[in-house]
Amino acid sequence: MAKKRFIAGAICPSCKKQDTLRWWQENDVERVECVACDHTDIRAPQSVEQAEQLSPQTKQQVIGIFKPDE
Repeated sequence: MAKKRFIAGAICPSCKKQDTLRWWQENDVERVECVACDHTDIRAPQSVEQAEQLSPQTKQQVIGIFKPDE
């Protein structure tokens, strides 16, 4: 079973409560769920090259992506 970690300061988009979201990765899919209202969000991680919000200069400076121990 994957380690589930709370996201400090995060606000649930559904119930608007703070510090109720927990994150984990399962089969290369990121999952987030709210422990208050059971809202869930699932997405495949983006690679640095595909990240639209990063400038070309920032992409060149990225050494790696942090992946917590499972």
